[in-house]
Amino acid sequence: MLRGAILGVGHVAVHGHLPSWRARDDVSIVAAADARAERRAPFAEAFPEAHWYATAEELLARESLDFVDICTPPASHAALCRAGLERSLHVLCEKPLVLAPEELRGLPGLAVEKERTLFTVHNWKHAPMLVKLSELLRSGTIGEVRRVRWETLRDRPASAVGAAGNWRVDPAQSGGGILIDHGWHALYAISQWIPAAPRTVAARLETRKHREWPIEDTADLFLVYPAASAEIFLTWADEQRANRVELWGTGGVLRVEGGCLVHSDAQGAESLGQWSLPSLADGSHHPDWFGGVIAEFLAEIAEPRTRGRNLAEASLCANVLALAKESSRRGGEPLGIERVVSGGRR
Repeated sequence: MLRGAILGVGHVAVHGHLPSWRARDDVSIVAAADARAERRAPFAEAFPEAHWYATAEELLARESLDFVDICTPPASHAALCRAGLERSLHVLCEKPLVLAPEELRGLPGLAVEKERTLFTVHNWKHAPMLVKLSELLRSGTIGEVRRVRWETLRDRPASAVGAAGNWRVDPAQSGGGILIDHGWHALYAISQWIPAAPRTVAARLETRKHREWPIEDTADLFLVYPAASAEIFLTWADEQRANRVELWGTGGVLRVEGGCLVHSDAQGAESLGQWSLPSLADGSHHPDWFGGVIAEFLAEIAEPRTRGRNLAEASLCANVLALAKESSRRGGEPLGIERVVSGGRR
């Protein structure tokens, strides 16, 4: 029985993480930490016997643990990951793992030194729609992927717990706007379908609607790979809540629109298959998707030889997003991936 603790008890912890942890009989959540006393009640409802702390530091000093699950705002992730690894704990951390490649530097080496897993919550990989899409790709349904188009449309950022405001629109806590919040999801999803690092990244960030916040609400990225390309469009300034994904391959096309996945011929004219699955835009916290994350995390703990795959995805996300920010500052200039420090190699 592995003993774990939750650091940060906001919406994503209560509605996304706790239900999945409760469903397992091989893990015990024995403690949580959050400076907001009012967050104790929803945690205690799920784990009434667990201990409560006002700070992560106190929890880590007093509890005997195997792992921590970090659900705090992104600006605290790097320090908490380091604190957990230094205490020889396995670390599961909400995305983004870090806000910049420089924050990742040293963490992979520390995980190796301590023989522990450092793992990021890449929950969209476990959405039924994307699971089916990936299965079709692996079976060769459309041949080799040559182009990906990803769209995330929202009319506002997701909400957060607390009277002090939404951390997602505070760059000191979030590290930016929709680029890092939803761009991270898009990048690790696409990395399953185009198994290579992009050669160049071009991006434009802008504020189209929510000018009351000092962040971008819209991001447009174009990634060039050795044998493919990817377009990523993200916005909090739309009139609807939707996700669209299109993949063009050497032998066909796969399209996700709402709750429908369609396979068509290479010209996109004739439908060759269709599946109805839950839409990617349904809900916000996805406890069912998080169950798959837990399974992957525990598998890396159990089998050290598999450690590092998820961390490589996170390193790629951090590097590409840093490059996208720099590209936007330069007016959308395409920049080579070698321009950023690869934190995963340090």
